[in-house]
Amino acid sequence: MTVAVFLFSLLGAMALGMPIAFALLVCGAALMYHLDMMDAQIIAQNLINGADSFPLMAVPFFMLAGEIMNTGGLSKRIVAVALTLVGHVRGGLGYVVIIASCILAALSGSAVADAAALATLLFPMMVRAGHDPAKSAGLIAAGGIIGPIIPPSIGFIIFGVAAGLSISKLFLAGIVPGILIGAGLAVAWWLTARKENIEPMPKATKAEVVHAFVDGVWALILPGIIIFGLKFGIFTPTEAAVVCAVYALFVAMFIYRELKWKDLYKVIVTAAETTSVVMFLVAAALVSAWLITIAELPAEVARMLAPFMDNKMLLMLAMMALVVVVGTALDMTPTILILTPVLMPIVRQAGIDPIYFGVLFIINNSIGLITPPVGTVLNVVCGVARIKMDDIIKGVWPFMIAQLIVLALLIVFPILVTGPAKWFAG
Repeated sequence: MTVAVFLFSLLGAMALGMPIAFALLVCGAALMYHLDMMDAQIIAQNLINGADSFPLMAVPFFMLAGEIMNTGGLSKRIVAVALTLVGHVRGGLGYVVIIASCILAALSGSAVADAAALATLLFPMMVRAGHDPAKSAGLIAAGGIIGPIIPPSIGFIIFGVAAGLSISKLFLAGIVPGILIGAGLAVAWWLTARKENIEPMPKATKAEVVHAFVDGVWALILPGIIIFGLKFGIFTPTEAAVVCAVYALFVAMFIYRELKWKDLYKVIVTAAETTSVVMFLVAAALVSAWLITIAELPAEVARMLAPFMDNKMLLMLAMMALVVVVGTALDMTPTILILTPVLMPIVRQAGIDPIYFGVLFIINNSIGLITPPVGTVLNVVCGVARIKMDDIIKGVWPFMIAQLIVLALLIVFPILVTGPAKWFAG
């Protein structure tokens, strides 16, 4: 009965057109009424406690860093480096998208910011070169979702707070899986591009390669700083976010000089607006999360999954299938906040490594960003590239299937996640 109250109150509020954050508060109130413990003070207290978290301070700084990078010229220099390396091979612009996606992921941690930057810089180039617009936009959208997988990742921060796990360990565990997702995209693009008869770009000269690297070196060393600092405990993820934002601001204003003082206010306001949405979502979800625990909802879900409890692989497949279904209707942040308190007790009860589960959970949620009908990243790329949603949905399917295949391989072979994670963590 508790599961029914939870689902009907949440889905009913969403069906009425309520924003997700308010729907979560309605869901929490419904659970309180069902448990006969209705008290507005409990809702208010949990709402405040939900946002009162030191690790969550990383979110606004990573958001700000992403905005600064796109406005201050760091993103376009990363694209220029990738162009000089692989722009001349068959289907080279597609590989540029994938390489740039992986590098940008190590800078901002935001799928939306990365996809918007790539669509602005590379989509017109791909269309002019003769690539199919739908497939080009689909690849850019699929590449953008690497952002929440490779550290720093806003998704890992939110999951780590909700699950009570080390965000540093989640960051380090996401490096290799993120690269594997990129490799899967490269294979899918190779199969797609070989059907197109398009003249590749001229090969860059050594001088052009050197110039691109020298010009982009300030952007390229930032991922190394973050990973080095996290691996050796020099700073926490929250401190890494501050380092990232300050470094990006310094480079954009005083080295590349593309971010002017007059533009800084707009950049900060944009980052603040995005942050406020995320933080209110987190705060509202923590109300429901507390009540989910009180109502023993995870125990009810565990009983439903009892047939799979003795087989970790089947249990992971069942949980990942659930996340795929939910991801078609919900954005990444609410999915994390709703399902984490429900699934984590089951993960621990089954003896599954929580860090391993967290990496696969975030990968799955990231793929949800390009699954229709919600698909936040699809909508962003549609807006920037000015392409119809029907077209981009057709174009993204080959790349989404490739990412799901990589996710399946990570379920079958957990060592692909746990092995590198242990090595990076020392």
